[in-house]
Parts: sequence; C-alpha cells; structure tokens
Amino acid sequence: MSHTNISPLASVHPEAKIAEGVVVHPFALIEENTEIGEGCIIESHAVIKSGARLGKYCHIHSGAVIAGIPQDLKFAGEESIAIVGDHTMVRECATINRGTASRGRTIVGSHCLLMAYSHVAHDCVLGDHVILGNATQVAGEVEIDDYAILSGGSLIHQFVRISQHVMLQGGSRVNKDIPPYTLIGRDPIVYCGINIVGLRRRGFTNEQIFRINDIYRTLYQRGLNNTEAFKAIEEEIPESYERQLILDFIRSSERGIVRGTMD
Repeated sequence: MSHTNISPLASVHPEAKIAEGVVVHPFALIEENTEIGEGCIIESHAVIKSGARLGKYCHIHSGAVIAGIPQDLKFAGEESIAIVGDHTMVRECATINRGTASRGRTIVGSHCLLMAYSHVAHDCVLGDHVILGNATQVAGEVEIDDYAILSGGSLIHQFVRISQHVMLQGGSRVNKDIPPYTLIGRDPIVYCGINIVGLRRRGFTNEQIFRINDIYRTLYQRGLNNTEAFKAIEEEIPESYERQLILDFIRSSERGIVRGTMD
C-alpha cells in the first residue's frame, strides 16, 4: 500500500481522518471533522470543510469545495455532512454543500464526474456514475439516479427528481421530474425520445430498448391521459423491470413529469 503524502505547505487539521495513500498537494485546506478515504488526491487550493466524508480514490481538483455550508436561509448551523462515494472526480471550482435539518446529508455516489463550476446544493442525493457537465447547477433536495448525464449549463429546480439513464441537453432548465431512460432537450424542455445510445453503451438488449420505446410511445404519442396510458401499457406491454420502474416513477411524481413534444 502506498504511503500518505501530505505536503508541508497544505493546511490539515490534526483531527482530520486521513487514510493510507492519500496525496494532499500544497495549499490545500482540510478542516476538522473530515474523513478522506484511501488513495484520494486533494489538489492545490481545494477545500475540504467540516462534515466532508470522501470515499476511496476520489480526486478533488483545484478550487473545489466539499461540504461548504448550505446556501439556505433556514440553515441554523446544525451538524450535517456531505458524502462522496468511491472513485468520484470533482473538477475545478465545483462545489458540494452539506445537508440541513431536512435530511442531514448531501450524497454524491461513486464513479461520478462533477465538471468544473458545477454545484450540488444541500440535501441532494446523486446515485452512481452520474455526470454533471460544466457549470450545471443543482438546487436543494434534488434526486438524480444512476447513470444520468446532465450536460453543461443545465439548471435543476429544487425538489426535482431525475431518474436513471437520462440524457439531458446542455442549457436545459428543469422544473419537472424526468422519467428513466429518456432523452430530454429543446427550450422549454420536452421528451425527445429514449436515450438509445446510452442504453446500448450500458448493455441493454434490443428487446429492452424496444420495450422502453413502446412504453414512451404509449405515454407521449397516442393522445391518452396518464390513467389511460398506464392501463394500455399494463395490458399491451409485458411485465418487466423497466416497465415497473417507469410506471412507479411517474405515479410517485409530485411535480409531474416533463411534457411531450407538440410536433
């Protein structure tokens, strides 16, 4: 196992818990009540604030701030944390705020990529393999599921839910829930189809892709209301994990889902 390498020019609180193999570059700041997992790299001028919990082999680039206090006027200094999973990369000047009394924690999963100047606000929950493009801004208490890709400059309204395997066009302004496997774009945003390229890259079979496409064709293109569409889907499309995930997500949506194209 490699030895920990902390530059004497870094500022590291003596009570910070730093595992083996961590590299801390000059002028990085690590506060008290922090945990840095094995093999992490903390670059110059990165700030790891109180409440940060980094998993293994994370790479935090220059100017990033992990576990900054929430930008929420209801925040009253309560104890909370920001959790980052294993093998996640946080690029330059990206920020992850810690939680508030609402949930007590902000969570970013494993194998995620938060590009430069992106922001994850208080009490968000991001799954694994999530990508936030440059300058994407995610407001408080948003939930983003596994393998979702939010292209650069996207703005996500508080409390929105974005399901798994979603692809979001750059510059999107999202104020409705985004159901799984979808490709979302235009301004204002609409359903533009399913994320075929992403699904194929992740090993979905043609049968699964055709089934998902049939479900969304029924939802968006047959002129049915949700109740009618759900009934048609359950009667016409064989039961599967994908069908259940889509129906459960839409039924549980409190904000409503993104609309279909009017073309």
